[in-house]
Amino acid sequence: MPSTVVHVAFAGLIGTALLARHFDAKSIFIVMAVTAAIDLDTIIDIWIPGAHRAYFHNLVFPTLVLLALWWDVRWREESYVKGKWGDWGVRVTWVSMVALIFGHILLDAFFNGVNLFWPLHDRFYDLSGELLISDQRGLVQTFIDGETAEGTVEDTHYTTGVNPTPGETPEDVERRFPIAGTGERFVLTITGFAVVAFRLAEERRRE
Repeated sequence: MPSTVVHVAFAGLIGTALLARHFDAKSIFIVMAVTAAIDLDTIIDIWIPGAHRAYFHNLVFPTLVLLALWWDVRWREESYVKGKWGDWGVRVTWVSMVALIFGHILLDAFFNGVNLFWPLHDRFYDLSGELLISDQRGLVQTFIDGETAEGTVEDTHYTTGVNPTPGETPEDVERRFPIAGTGERFVLTITGFAVVAFRLAEERRRE
């Protein structure tokens, strides 16, 4: 599964692209921090088995935030977000949610699955697969098929360095904290952090 480091790097790419003129050290830090924060459900998983990739790894929370932001900006007479943080706050909020959805939740969904609609619907969805064009079968996708939906919070556990085994963890068990599990994810990680660093350096030169 992608590590938190990979998610943060991916969020850095998304944030750098979408923050536009509102890009600065504070805004990109917020985007990357929000994207990383949902992995805190690994800690909850110690006491509530199945919490990881469910309690925070779902589309319900970011969707509610985006709807609240849309209502606040478009329908209130005076926007709370704009009044407190201006256009910068609006941009950072929605970019953070976009980075959270695509840079973490959906990325995990395509690597071993997440509980996409928890708590409204308790079911893990594993979208691991491939998309290809075959000279015999035409366009083929295996992301969504009859085996996409899997277990629930009660019977699903994802091994992490914080909680490697469900229940009591033996003292001699290896705790692994991955950084980049494949070459592709390593390249993504290096690229993401390099792009953010380059943009920050560019902003400093302009100042």
